[in-house]
Amino acid sequence: MRHVDAPVDPRATWDLPAPGAMPRTAELEPLVTRVLAPNPSPMTLDGTNTYLVGAPGSGQAVLVDPGPDDAAHLAAVEAALTARGARCAGVLVTHHHGDHAEAALPWGIRFGTQVAAATAAVAGEAGRVLAPGDRLRLAGTTLDVVATPGHTADHLAFRLESGAVLVGDHVLGRGTSVVTHPEGDVAAYLESLRRVHDLGPSALYCGHGPELTEDPGAVLEFYLAHRAYRENQLLTALADGPRTVDELVSGIYADVPRQVWPAAAQSTRATLAKLRTEGRVVPDADARVRLA
Repeated sequence: MRHVDAPVDPRATWDLPAPGAMPRTAELEPLVTRVLAPNPSPMTLDGTNTYLVGAPGSGQAVLVDPGPDDAAHLAAVEAALTARGARCAGVLVTHHHGDHAEAALPWGIRFGTQVAAATAAVAGEAGRVLAPGDRLRLAGTTLDVVATPGHTADHLAFRLESGAVLVGDHVLGRGTSVVTHPEGDVAAYLESLRRVHDLGPSALYCGHGPELTEDPGAVLEFYLAHRAYRENQLLTALADGPRTVDELVSGIYADVPRQVWPAAAQSTRATLAKLRTEGRVVPDADARVRLA
């Protein structure tokens, strides 16, 4: 079996804020203000990033990923709107996970505006269901809808006129994203990474963690290499005999804090599903998996 070296994360040498040091509100570029929700955790990093997007002087801004329905977060978002001299002209959601979407419908009502997402379940009865390739003309600017399934089946990204891409949980400011199971899909995730890479983004504005501006393409290449590395680790472990998912995780992720092992198990199950589809692994007895 071909050995694959662990890829080097290009962000390791970047001047990024330390965990817990991200400012509550930040102006990322003339089009974008980021407001950090107060929901930090091992999975959400510093918290969920909510983005206000709009042309300066337009008097409007689009709210992307409102996050948790939290009073303090709402107050911070409203303060950021006031600072921009803007009213909310729309609510966009990258995917259905609660740390991104919980506030979408109640805040849509509060601001008297439409919610838009990939599914009617998130957008609501009066919302708009988005399709890949849609171009949204809102708040004096345009946002292009980019399909990025993989982390979840309904995941979207939004490309801005500046060339930056709001990537939700497709790429994180630190570490790597989880491919959820059973709704996630590793093959789709890899294709989505290549799709975003082909856009040539000037920046990646992530759902969690700091913005990535120094070399976004290198981060996307690292993400692709990281998935190939994890896949190789699984195949190498299975070469020694059948294993359960828990056994695979405890070996492969031994140097990772145990609190993130449940997420690692999701990505492991999603990768094994890809390998089963390719005919490279098969189920064995007692919930184990073996090489085909």
